[in-house]
Amino acid sequence: MNRTALDLWVGLFVAMGIAAVLFLALKVGNLSGAALSDTYTLQARFDNIGGLKVRGPVKSAGVVVGRIANIRFDAERYEALVTMTIDGRYRFPRDTFVSIYTAGLLGEQYVGLDAGGDERMLQAGDTVSKTQSAVVLEKLIGQFLFSKASESQDAK
Repeated sequence: MNRTALDLWVGLFVAMGIAAVLFLALKVGNLSGAALSDTYTLQARFDNIGGLKVRGPVKSAGVVVGRIANIRFDAERYEALVTMTIDGRYRFPRDTFVSIYTAGLLGEQYVGLDAGGDERMLQAGDTVSKTQSAVVLEKLIGQFLFSKASESQDAK
């Protein structure tokens, strides 16, 4: 193999490596895929959003149907207001339940939409009233330890 062919193969290998690293970086940053063209926004209020992040997935039945567009604190109601951008192909009933879930034990948090049975559909800009806040692992562990400590005190 002459020097020119070897240089060509090395260059091709390096270019494929750079493309693979770029692909992984986009996947980790939740930036992969084209922007959703026909979208609408929904809002939901939560007491605690845990580690939810902007650009995090919004899923229904395990399928990504949108992304989290904005998270802000409502100083009047002392709640987190989450704005979601939903793909226009998917419509949800007005009694849809919005929850914050964790992928795996220590995975990323995402918003889950559990569709209801109402015939009327949510419209762009609507605020979903049925929500369930994130389960904070540290809080659960603290409650468990506190209950065990009080049980041992009662036993004495």
